[in-house]
Amino acid sequence: MLPRTLLLLCFLFTLPLQAGANKLLMPGDVIKGHVKEEEKCELCHKKFDKKAQSQLCSDCHKEIGKDVADKTGHHGRIDSAKECKACHSEHKGREFKAAAFEHDKFDHKLTDFELKGKHVVGDKIKCDSCHKPGVKFRDAPKVCVSCHQKDDEKAHKGNFGKKCETCHVDKGWPEILFDHTKNTKFRLLGKHQSPPLKCVACHKGDLYKDKLQMTCVSCHKKDDDKAHKGKLGPKCETCHSEKDWKTTKFDHDKTKFPLLGKHREVKCDKCHIDKKYKGTPKLCSACHKKDDDKAHKGNFGSKCESCHVEDDWNKIKFDHDKQTKFALLGKHKSPPLKCTACHKGDLYKDKLQMTCASCHKKDDDKAHKGNFGVKCESCHVEDDWKKIKFNHDKQTKYPLLGKHKQAKCTACHKGDLFKEKLQQACISCHQKDDDKSHKGQEGKKCETCHVEESWKKADKFNHNRMSTFPLLGRHGIVACKKCHLAPTFKDAKSDCWSCHEKDDAKVHKRRFGTECQVCHSSRAWGAWDFDHNKTNFKLDGPHKKTANKCYACHSKPMPGKVLTSTVCGSCHARDDVHNGSFGDRCERCHEGNDWKTVRMGAAAR
Repeated sequence: MLPRTLLLLCFLFTLPLQAGANKLLMPGDVIKGHVKEEEKCELCHKKFDKKAQSQLCSDCHKEIGKDVADKTGHHGRIDSAKECKACHSEHKGREFKAAAFEHDKFDHKLTDFELKGKHVVGDKIKCDSCHKPGVKFRDAPKVCVSCHQKDDEKAHKGNFGKKCETCHVDKGWPEILFDHTKNTKFRLLGKHQSPPLKCVACHKGDLYKDKLQMTCVSCHKKDDDKAHKGKLGPKCETCHSEKDWKTTKFDHDKTKFPLLGKHREVKCDKCHIDKKYKGTPKLCSACHKKDDDKAHKGNFGSKCESCHVEDDWNKIKFDHDKQTKFALLGKHKSPPLKCTACHKGDLYKDKLQMTCASCHKKDDDKAHKGNFGVKCESCHVEDDWKKIKFNHDKQTKYPLLGKHKQAKCTACHKGDLFKEKLQQACISCHQKDDDKSHKGQEGKKCETCHVEESWKKADKFNHNRMSTFPLLGRHGIVACKKCHLAPTFKDAKSDCWSCHEKDDAKVHKRRFGTECQVCHSSRAWGAWDFDHNKTNFKLDGPHKKTANKCYACHSKPMPGKVLTSTVCGSCHARDDVHNGSFGDRCERCHEGNDWKTVRMGAAAR
């Protein structure tokens, strides 16, 4: 036991001596942080191996050693060959700052938190904004929320977690780098993206705990309730797009009921009254029953599409010309008749007659009283009831000329058109006119004189050929009424004096009788054709002087023909010196050239 005790005492005695020797050998006091290890030189120094010193530092400062090994933090990013003592001096006294450095020159890139954007040290950001007193630099907060807790509470109320950098960038707090399309299963499109919605518009609770539904209705239930009352189901995206809630992308044309015309303007819930899309009616009458009842009273059946089109309820596509045996022409078509004008009952049960009279019986009764039969189309056209297409000239043996063209049908056809066989002679219609004018004098062939243009116009009558009194000379231009004082033409006299009595009374006073034509010519009243020498009494001798003194001989009115005696004594009784002893035949003795010359050898006769 004694040797062991002696050895222990010797060891204990030599300890203070070794410590004192180390103290004497140190170049100076260590810093406050190393006071406890001051007498343990072997903790920092290895005999005869200076390069081992940095490793000994790492063995003691394990966090820094790990940074160097992992190449993280400030020490892991600087030159690994550089020894610790190059920056951190020791043995310079208790108050020496072995870890001090020039803050302004410090390159923050050589740390795990590079200063970018608004974090760059400047007027607003100082080092002590993040590095608080008594806290190691390496322990400065690296998580955004540690500095921006108040901002997070104000904006997100802590619901979005602590990884602010997931969305925000250091250039500015409002700027978001989070790509919702790439980082989530819900792409932001249309109004969800631009103008951007605020995150809290959808994420109202805890971002990580509350699993948001990705159905539209989960956010737009109020909109759906207001617009559709939940009747159209939760798949809003089937119809709506993100560009505009009011813009519908649903292509109804790809369904079995394409939307055409006015149907495109109809709101969905007008037809889709519940969530059962398959049960939505496809028949027009299902939606338009009230319209049908008002317009057709159900008489036209349920196939509205047979006639109507989606562009306009009032626009009809039914082609009556092609789809029926009754083509609509004229007024039947334009302006268009209403269907109910003809189809008054059930369209399918009531078989309408296609004869005009079936619809226009009242018109026929008013105009023709049923006398013209039921084939109205024989005469009338659809353009205008008053317009007649019947061609009397071609379709009958009696062409209508002149005023006959303007006559109403009933002017001639007074009875049944088909039973009553009308005479074609003028007198058959104009008997009263003839009785009034001619009193039957001119016969029954009115057309001999009259024309259809005017009853009063008788240009067809040729007076020269058709009468015993040809119109010659001035008679050719004389108006009929000058001679024919009444329409009883045969009562007109053919002798001159009957018309020229006044002329004769004014000039001749009937001394030349009534046979004016003996002297006068029809060329002109003043033209004389009479040659006295061609009569039984030739004007010779002194009688020539009386050629223009007719009244010297013709002094008395004559009843008809000129009956003036040719006996000399009839004129020269006063001149007879014989006092009638030799009779009244003076020419037996006397010569006409000279009354005093007596013919020699004259013998009494």
